[in-house]
Amino acid sequence: MSIDVVADERGGWVVLVDGRPQSHVDADDPLDLAFEYVALTAAAVDAGLPAPDRVRATHVGGAGLTLPRWIQATRPGSPQIVLEPDGAMTALVRDRLPLPRGHRIRVRETDGLTGVRALTSDSADLVVVDAYADGRVPAELGAVPFLEECARVLVGDGLLVLNLADEPDGRYVDRVGAGVRAAGLEHRLVLATTDIVKGRRFGNRVLLGSAAPIDRAAVERELRRLPWPARALLPRPARPFTAADAQPSPAPPTLDRGWRVR
Repeated sequence: MSIDVVADERGGWVVLVDGRPQSHVDADDPLDLAFEYVALTAAAVDAGLPAPDRVRATHVGGAGLTLPRWIQATRPGSPQIVLEPDGAMTALVRDRLPLPRGHRIRVRETDGLTGVRALTSDSADLVVVDAYADGRVPAELGAVPFLEECARVLVGDGLLVLNLADEPDGRYVDRVGAGVRAAGLEHRLVLATTDIVKGRRFGNRVLLGSAAPIDRAAVERELRRLPWPARALLPRPARPFTAADAQPSPAPPTLDRGWRVR
């Protein structure tokens, strides 16, 4: 596996894993969320956990640490745990793109399932799952046993956010959404750009889950602040992935435009 950090035309940096864009980071402006799915995630967090109140956040997947940097900038002093198994990637990112002073971001070199299992129950207001291997979400991260662990870690009104790449039909996301419900997080929403909602391309959808009602109107207000059209909708009925039949997310196209920069 090759890892590189390259400059881009926005004045920031892109973390590449085997040539695929994994993260965009502007260390001087952590509010610059270039990737669509990261901006969708931030909109969901703003709606459910408004700034500037601190949040206890757990991130499954680290890469460039884009969202932890954004949380630190918008909710200073928030304690954050990042579960990232690739220590070499973390070391490179922290060397090339140092974290801000005064942060409380702690990176643990472990995979998502092992790392979440080790966390204390009711210890997080927010769990963000944004983990990929070879361009796909690992099978176990979309299955009920892992989602149950995420639900256990969350406080009663906490928010689970999953970044999931899928085919235009969105069926993988529907199955993960069914698993989120089976894990006890009954209230769910799917956020996506309008072109993805309409099935025009392979791309990322952001799935939200909570044991408490999600304020859909507040989420939609945040989506309207984005520079491009996006929608919030309910996942469709589906059969959840179990430990026995878990599958990774669909493989991205050869010329992947799923992680588009605006």
